[in-house]
Amino acid sequence: MVKEQFRESHLSKKISKISFGLQSAIDIRQQAHVSCVNMTLYEGNTHEAVPYGVLDPKMGTSRKNQKCATCGKQVSDCIGHFGYIDLKLPVFHVGYFRSTITILQTICKTCSRVLLNSNERKKFSEILKRPNISYLQKKTLRKQIVDLCMKKSVCPYCQAVNGQVKKAGCLKIVHDKYKKEKRSDPVLLEYLDEFDEAMKNNKELEHCKNKLTLINLDPLKVLDLFKRIVDEDIPLLLMNPHVGRPEHLILTKLPVPPLCIRPSVISEVKSGTNEDDMTTKLTGIIQLNQEIQMHGASAPLKHVMKVWDNLQTHVALYINSDLSGVNMEMQLLKTTGRGIVQRLKGKHGRFRGNLSGKRVEFTGRTVISPDPNLPIDQVGIPEHVAKILTYPEMVTKHNMKQLKALILNGGYKHPGANFYIERNTKMKSDLNYANRRRIADNLKCGDIVERHMLDGDVVLFNRQPSLHKLSIMAHKAKIVPTRTFRFNECVCTPYNADFDGDEMNIHLPQTEEARAEALILMGVQSNLVTPRNGDPLVAAIQDFITGAFLLTQKDTFFTREEAQQIIASILSNEDKLMRIDLPPPALIKPYVLWTGKQIFSLILKPNKSSKVLINFRKGPKGRTKSPYTTNEELCPNDTFVIIRNSELLAGTMSKQTLGSGSKTTIFYILLRDYGKSYAANAMLRLARLSSYFLANRGFSIGIGDVTPGAGLLKEKEKLLRDGYAKCEEYIQSLQKGELETLPGCNEEETLENKIMAELSAIRERAGQICHKELHKTNSPLII
Repeated sequence: MVKEQFRESHLSKKISKISFGLQSAIDIRQQAHVSCVNMTLYEGNTHEAVPYGVLDPKMGTSRKNQKCATCGKQVSDCIGHFGYIDLKLPVFHVGYFRSTITILQTICKTCSRVLLNSNERKKFSEILKRPNISYLQKKTLRKQIVDLCMKKSVCPYCQAVNGQVKKAGCLKIVHDKYKKEKRSDPVLLEYLDEFDEAMKNNKELEHCKNKLTLINLDPLKVLDLFKRIVDEDIPLLLMNPHVGRPEHLILTKLPVPPLCIRPSVISEVKSGTNEDDMTTKLTGIIQLNQEIQMHGASAPLKHVMKVWDNLQTHVALYINSDLSGVNMEMQLLKTTGRGIVQRLKGKHGRFRGNLSGKRVEFTGRTVISPDPNLPIDQVGIPEHVAKILTYPEMVTKHNMKQLKALILNGGYKHPGANFYIERNTKMKSDLNYANRRRIADNLKCGDIVERHMLDGDVVLFNRQPSLHKLSIMAHKAKIVPTRTFRFNECVCTPYNADFDGDEMNIHLPQTEEARAEALILMGVQSNLVTPRNGDPLVAAIQDFITGAFLLTQKDTFFTREEAQQIIASILSNEDKLMRIDLPPPALIKPYVLWTGKQIFSLILKPNKSSKVLINFRKGPKGRTKSPYTTNEELCPNDTFVIIRNSELLAGTMSKQTLGSGSKTTIFYILLRDYGKSYAANAMLRLARLSSYFLANRGFSIGIGDVTPGAGLLKEKEKLLRDGYAKCEEYIQSLQKGELETLPGCNEEETLENKIMAELSAIRERAGQICHKELHKTNSPLII
């Protein structure tokens, strides 16, 4: 079926904003449908889920033959329902633990007021009331408030002493009340005197002497402190009281997720079930919760504290299983499964693994190869791939004849079709085994034929890693009898592709809307420039630039036969029937000859009726002037390029005039002044012309190209001799103590820096000599 078009809702209300906040214990209870209090999963031999357990059917279903007890829907329609566990003792939320410590550092640990005096409070309140304050400004304000409060040792409201609040182990917070006081302070001495008698009677307490001022802030105390924070102080904590209060950072009720995200897998071998890691952890939390409830006040305090710590660790590992600092007893629990955080984050999490990127059908992957004969917006698809990737085309009176022919070919012959779907019954028939003649004769409008990929189909072409938008673009398919994906080398730059074994992916869109969006928004011709700064990214590279450079040399000439043969190479695709007007010859006597510059000009303006008239002027980096005319146009190296009315008058083509990464290139001017199709056609003409010219002229690197001549060896020896003599002078100066040191360096470092600079200069001068001594026909020099 064709995807239904999106239409605006007829309702008058629209979503204006989405606000994120903290869930309170009341919110958790209201969204839940059942309270989980039973640690048992199943009842006896019936293997039915126990009511009020973590597998209660009221939270949804994960089995096809079972309905949800809350909404009565099947597993495919029920979205699941939450439950909750009522914790007998509060615990810290591992995700908000850092925020909990920050708030405790800001407030008084006795009266719960923010440790700011009236003037400071007024100053920050006025700033926070500004309507357009940004997130970064709020972040800076919060840091200023926390730093100011941490410096206060006495509360300005209740005069209580406040010290340093810090983390002490895994999910433990301590308050060093007298940390900021001097050892001789009478208040501190009075506090320590209270422990003298106990230490006299119990010598084992001597090693705890340094920890006497540390007060443990357990979740129960922190919850009580947070509840007593007044509403007028909450904005100073950079919190919004309408979406969350500080006490909501402490967990008193734990949400239990629906069954559909933690399904039970029925084991046929053991005639039982394999439970999800999350279900197992929730069962352990209920067990510890019941243990605290049963023992209560009758159990020793040490035992209750140990169970409370275990409950805290279980809840923390349930949320984040990568928690550090867990004791050895809990290490086994830590490795048993993934927490909620691990299910969401990372490459294999819900967002990156299942939403942003997911496994899809109608894709192919194989090695890539270059093909200069293809336009830049086409990709060569192997026939083997085209037989497997299908497109569901609906039968109309316009395409019925074509689809009948495809049905008769079947799935093994290209072009053909693999499946046929009847309009009314939706029954799918495999055309490799069905009666194809009968299906073709009974074909009706509205039926769907899943045909092979054909020439002109829109496909998405992608190379990983997809680092930017242009790593996936839309091409038009061209079915070829090869085994690799083939495309024009001009498109290598956006994909960052080379042909040393790279593989790429292809995706075939399955609806008309997807095809239209892909072609218009992701098409190669629509993405010739990078969105970063507008520079052209799809342009000539490597062999195309080399061929254009050799073609436009001053000493490149062609006879009429050679000129017509090389010009004919640009006739392909859209230009197949194009008329080409051969320009007048540049030389008439003693032979009729055409220059390479004239041939190159036909890429821009192939005939007199062409409306493409571009003017271009670009000099080399060195700005060489002619020694005869003192002008740049007729420089001896022929590096100053002049194009008038699409005719190359002077200059040699190079990467500066044909390559990517600059707005002063021929292809960018074509794109800017005449549009994307003209620029794309010019690239195809250049690709075919350059590759044909190089194939006939020949271009290779031999041993003679990399063997230095006598003059070059002589210059190299002289350069090395002078350089080593200079380095020897530096060494002699150091030994005599005459070496002038560089700023910030001693004598040895100065010597090393000067010798390194001299050796680098030798390498640069050697390169300049090579450039000067080598002949202009040297292949590495041309490249």
